[in-house]
Amino acid sequence: MFKETYKSMYDKIIPDKGIVSDTISSKRITKGVSKRFLPLYRRPVIVSIVLVFCLMISIPVLAASIPTVYELMYFVSPGVAQFFKPVQESCENNGIKMEVVSTYIHDNTAEIYVTIQDLTGNRVDATTDLFDSYSIHRPFSSASGCQRVGFDETTNTATFLISITELDNKNITGDKITFSVREFISDKHIYDGIPLEIDLSDISDTPDTMPPPAEYGGGRDGDYSIMKDNTPVLTPSAPVNFGIDGISITGIGYIDGLLHIQTFPGNITINDNHGYVYFKDKNGNDIMSVGSISFNDFQNGEKVRYDEFVFDIPPSQLDHYELYGYFVISGMYTTGPWQITFPLE
Repeated sequence: MFKETYKSMYDKIIPDKGIVSDTISSKRITKGVSKRFLPLYRRPVIVSIVLVFCLMISIPVLAASIPTVYELMYFVSPGVAQFFKPVQESCENNGIKMEVVSTYIHDNTAEIYVTIQDLTGNRVDATTDLFDSYSIHRPFSSASGCQRVGFDETTNTATFLISITELDNKNITGDKITFSVREFISDKHIYDGIPLEIDLSDISDTPDTMPPPAEYGGGRDGDYSIMKDNTPVLTPSAPVNFGIDGISITGIGYIDGLLHIQTFPGNITINDNHGYVYFKDKNGNDIMSVGSISFNDFQNGEKVRYDEFVFDIPPSQLDHYELYGYFVISGMYTTGPWQITFPLE
């Protein structure tokens, strides 16, 4: 019941745009939102300066020592920011400092504001991603989400809001809670609308194929139903690079009359490289795949992934199209671990 009540509150409230702008610019914060977690508000509604002031005066006095994070709290979820309790427990490892700044533990949900700071270099930036490596040490299964809410370039500090919900409606109880992060990635680059210089003039209609591995996922796009549930995949071949470090093409061929293009993002345990390929026609229209298949494999003890995109374009029509790609590549991987135990209030 309480969960629905406070969610209704922050869905309807957001601070005045002028106040937010002044606050963010005064602290030189670059805001970046991770794709793994949707923003906590949907429909912005302007509130008066008086209401914002009333909310802000309810922040604990201790917040004065960490104003930047609390300003972010009100920017991200103003309706519930006053429920967060200050923690300010930290640990250091590998030149990286992690601090649990504040938490809000209610029913079966823990919401945690965490900062990550590089004390020795520039491994933390505005693209830093905790890479789904965070957890609270509990005996129950849980679901989680992570939203990067800010980056302070003057201190190389990224701030995250993490929400962890225990399944089966089991409340989070006890005297203490332990939060840990194993690793993170950074130095992400987005390559959007990149032409791929791949020879499409002599594509085999009898490529080497194999059944989809046991660990795979796939789907059909749009209204197409021409892909079979047991559609074979291309047998990976030697990678062909096309100018973007971190991803390559490992196969092209026709299977059952459909064009398959296989990409290789590499070792998925140390990167979050991903993306897709598509075509453009002579009028500049995007031609997307009718389906895709992803599967994992192990090479030299490393877990790698292949993504295969399927197009309904006959060989006789290929010269009317050009191949393009959209990719997100992470260039840096940093390991910990970092772990903090703090009182549960």
